[in-house]
Amino acid sequence: MRRSRIAAAAAAGGTLLASAACGLTGGDTPPAAGATSPASSAPPAAPPSPSEPAKQPIVLAFAGDTHFHDQLRARLREPETALGPTAKTLRKADLAMVNLETAITEGGTKAPKTYAFRAPASAFTALKAAGVDVTSMANNHGMDYGVSGLRDSMAAIKKSRFPTVGIGMNAAEAYKPYRVTVKGNKIAIVGATQVLDDHLIQEWTATDTKPGLASAKDVPRMVQAVKEAAEGSDLVVVHVHWGQELNPCPLPRQKTLAQELTAAGADIIVGGHAHIPLGGGYMDNGAYIHYGMGNFLFSSARGQSARSGILALRVEDGKVTKDKWMPVSIQGGVPIPLKGSAAKAEVKRWNGLRECTGLNARPTATP
Repeated sequence: MRRSRIAAAAAAGGTLLASAACGLTGGDTPPAAGATSPASSAPPAAPPSPSEPAKQPIVLAFAGDTHFHDQLRARLREPETALGPTAKTLRKADLAMVNLETAITEGGTKAPKTYAFRAPASAFTALKAAGVDVTSMANNHGMDYGVSGLRDSMAAIKKSRFPTVGIGMNAAEAYKPYRVTVKGNKIAIVGATQVLDDHLIQEWTATDTKPGLASAKDVPRMVQAVKEAAEGSDLVVVHVHWGQELNPCPLPRQKTLAQELTAAGADIIVGGHAHIPLGGGYMDNGAYIHYGMGNFLFSSARGQSARSGILALRVEDGKVTKDKWMPVSIQGGVPIPLKGSAAKAEVKRWNGLRECTGLNARPTATP
């Protein structure tokens, strides 16, 4: 995976995004096959069997609800700048993820709901250009233009080869993790939604024989997906669309699901849907949970819903060892990094949101 770019710190992100790069470039160079030591006259030994690369610390970056609706569609004309100045921060991470809250289609029939979003396939080009590596479409807008729109989305995903989770032509595909190895770390990412309009739950939920979204409402199926993702992985990330709009505290069902998914093997759970940031922190079992990323590139963001940020997590040996919130202000639908006293005040406010989560500000010592 690309990313030599992590060597420089983002102006808004600072040390956390830069820290994983320290001492991680270069290293010992393995000898060429069959090479012998100058001090030895013995015949060359058989080359050793290939071994897995050593795991190095990595930094993951997460941002919130993203679409290219209304006035934001015009930003697709210049993919490199479509996500605004925050792309500089996303590109510095070893892996970056957002929630793509829109159907990717130019056709289809609008679902019977008030708000429906869609964007062209060039949305994937813009995400890639901005440094995003993977996205989830498991949310309450992923099928805004029905099964036909979903088929268009799947065709766009296939053509662009952009890693997308939480959506598929059947349940196996929708719940399937995206697997990638980053600096020796085997990562599996699963996406699902706990939020669906009541009258659309059956139509939008993927089954063995029907296309749709991965549903976190089916807890046993979700637990199974996480257990399967954990097999052969060093790190399991679960992206969940959950919570209540504009509620700054997680609902009881979110806390319960977090417990169940971390017990199944999730190391990081990041969510969205509330359109405002919620708190994040560490569970006693060492997992990191962030209950709500808020909006990111979002056309209707204003007032409280224009507050957001990028979450950076440093991971070592499969566990999050450090987190950093990099606040942004969404202006005209575009996230703009905050600086100076405004940034400090917003970070302080974000830390205060942890009070109702039951999470710890720092990792707890493990026996």
